[in-house]
Amino acid sequence: MAILMPKKVKHPKWQKGRSKGVDTRGTSLVFGSFGLKSLETRWISSRQIEAARRAVIRYLKKGGKLWIRIFPDKPVTKKGTEVPMGGGKGSVEHYVFPIKPGRIIFELEGIKEREAEEALKKAANKLPIKTKFIKKL
Repeated sequence: MAILMPKKVKHPKWQKGRSKGVDTRGTSLVFGSFGLKSLETRWISSRQIEAARRAVIRYLKKGGKLWIRIFPDKPVTKKGTEVPMGGGKGSVEHYVFPIKPGRIIFELEGIKEREAEEALKKAANKLPIKTKFIKKL
């Protein structure tokens, strides 16, 4: 399983931060004719993105092209079990993408609308957020 993670990062450990508001970047279809748009704010892990990608690829078989418009580059740390308080921040456990409403997650091209909707529905089932199927006007 090829879990997405950055090759190199400037700062290996980040602070949590706060996600609020709507996205202003990555909100319109650029590559494909059909897309999956986020309607909620949440962290999406690299495993969830990979599971959704696999679901779409499996449904498409050989037809169509898929673009993943998000990349998990935010490290999430965790301390080991039964580790006492203090001793600094834990080690990096996994990577996430903090998604906001309006962001395009996946784009599809080269298949019929009905098939695209079904493929992206399967991807949406793997994600922890509410999503919406969109198409180019």
